[in-house]
Amino acid sequence: MRAFGNTGLTVPMLGLGASQIGSADMAEADVERLLHHALDSGVTLIDTAHCYGDGLSEERIGRHVAGRRDEFILSTKCGHALDGYEDWTPEIVRASVALSLERMRTDHLDILHLHSCDIDALEDGRLADTMDALRDEGTVGVVAYSGDNDALAFAVDSGRFASIEASVSIADQHNLRTVIGRAAEAGLGVIVKRGIANGIWRHTERPTGTYGDVYWDRLQELAYDTNLEMGEFALRFSAFAPGVSLSLLGTTNPDNITRAIAAVEQGPLPDDVLAHIAERWDAVGQDWDSQR
Repeated sequence: MRAFGNTGLTVPMLGLGASQIGSADMAEADVERLLHHALDSGVTLIDTAHCYGDGLSEERIGRHVAGRRDEFILSTKCGHALDGYEDWTPEIVRASVALSLERMRTDHLDILHLHSCDIDALEDGRLADTMDALRDEGTVGVVAYSGDNDALAFAVDSGRFASIEASVSIADQHNLRTVIGRAAEAGLGVIVKRGIANGIWRHTERPTGTYGDVYWDRLQELAYDTNLEMGEFALRFSAFAPGVSLSLLGTTNPDNITRAIAAVEQGPLPDDVLAHIAERWDAVGQDWDSQR
């Protein structure tokens, strides 16, 4: 377990990313099995967003694990993509939070992220003000930001957020090298998304139109030399990266949760492996921004 920045929360090194349970192609019984398996296995942070699957991800969390609400930290996101509201306004923040509470059958959200808004919206300040008000009202526990690159850096330096969610992986190290260290030093919680680079190495040829397909290109150039299974190699890197509180795993297969737990139980990658990763990134990846 790790302390989650200065938020007062304690979390395991692995959380469940709930984007994929927002797919209508996933059977309801399989979603139920996955969520309960995660909780039964000690994965006690679930991260979703009001827009995942047009709300289906949140609805399913409420449907299947609302009765276990006191067993997990609930993280969601807000700020855009809600019919009848303008993106990145105080009104949409409040409306999406109200909808998230209804869908997930809860009276509070442990962590609420602004969902990758740009610097202009962050500079405005009204979104963070609204989230602060929700926190003061007891609806929200931790006011957070999810994003990458310059907007992430601005959010960290603004002092308005107690936690961040950012892309970090063997194929995506910009945030790790530029922002996350000072976020951790400032006491922020740090959640990693895309921590296994979308498992893109599973494809024998470059996928077309696949989310995160640029990771496939990057891994060809990085050409890591490892005897470890790639999922373990990637997850142990992201979960134990300096400053990171935990890494999210998105999956539809309970067996992948079991394997991920076994991987993090092995602890950090050996120093020589970390040195190899750093050497390869320095050789070819220094100019790569985080992939949004």
